[in-house]
Amino acid sequence: QVQLVESGGGLVQAGGSLRLSCAASASISGPNTMGWYRQAPGKQRELVATTTSSGGTNYADSVKGRFSISRDNAKNTVYLQMNSLKPEDTAVYYCNLVRWFNNYAYWGQGTQVTVSS
Repeated sequence: QVQLVESGGGLVQAGGSLRLSCAASASISGPNTMGWYRQAPGKQRELVATTTSSGGTNYADSVKGRFSISRDNAKNTVYLQMNSLKPEDTAVYYCNLVRWFNNYAYWGQGTQVTVSS
């Protein structure tokens, strides 16, 4: 069992920046994909960005050029740097880990990001 703990959310004005962190309770150096998803009120959870253990990254079109995902395997942590934030980025952001050997998905408890206009 792996626990994921997100931090770094908060209230920020439009145009501002936040950096989210997700700390895993176990090693993330094995074959896996880690990512950030978000869910706004009344909407479905959507992918924001993912990073694989082999170095690949993927971003939702809505955040390309503004958000950057990275990982530090030594610290078992994945980050989401969010710049040029917009009110439509307001959501609960969830960390996700999928281990390739069993395709099991772990989720964090979420962290709230609120962007004021």
